[in-house]
Amino acid sequence: MGRGRVELKRIENKINRQVTFSKRRNGLLKKAYELSVLCDAEVALIIFSSRGKLYEFGSTGIAKTLERYQRCSSFNPQENSLERETQSWYQEVAKLKAKYESLQRTQRHLLGEDLGPLNIKELQNLEKQLEGALALARQRKTQIMIEQMEDLRKRERQLGDLNKQLKIKLEAEGQSFKAMQGLWSSGAAAGPSTSHFALHPSQSNPMNCDPEPVLQIGYQQYVGSDEGPSVPKSMACETNFIQGWLL
Repeated sequence: MGRGRVELKRIENKINRQVTFSKRRNGLLKKAYELSVLCDAEVALIIFSSRGKLYEFGSTGIAKTLERYQRCSSFNPQENSLERETQSWYQEVAKLKAKYESLQRTQRHLLGEDLGPLNIKELQNLEKQLEGALALARQRKTQIMIEQMEDLRKRERQLGDLNKQLKIKLEAEGQSFKAMQGLWSSGAAAGPSTSHFALHPSQSNPMNCDPEPVLQIGYQQYVGSDEGPSVPKSMACETNFIQGWLL
């Protein structure tokens, strides 16, 4: 019958703790020596007791092994930083690639493609997403239609106001035109008796004379008169016109 499993915890008894330390230390040193001999490995072992006592083993010497360890551990910080950054970029690229593939798969599912691998729960979630998207689309469409109706009503009111202004202006112009037409018709009905240029009935109208040029060169036609010498016809017309104004 083998030994039972021993719980690993600090041994409270000081004597038992010292005995266990000695036994396990010797066994650890022996295992390190066997590993270096059997496997041709460079092994270095350093042990400090609770009292500060040093126990060590080095297959090729502790100092040589520690120097080699420092050379291996103190590599170029820049190379280490570049390697870590490269590894971080690789991880980021892998995450983005996985996310891109997931988005493409979701898009195909929303378009109704590749639905075979989905189970009942995934199909129900997809249905809820489609219903939510459809509700949002209908809500946005209704909002746009309401905004367009409000714009059309606003334009209708503006056109109505403009129509009223044009109608008022047209009515005012029509009244002015009717007033002017009434004045014209009343003046025409009054006849020539109301004219400022009306002449005495015994006198002839001076405007009925034949038009003659003002400047005459050469022969002039004279109008004879029984009471005096003959005068040019243009002068006679002018005299009659002046007499009409005086009368």
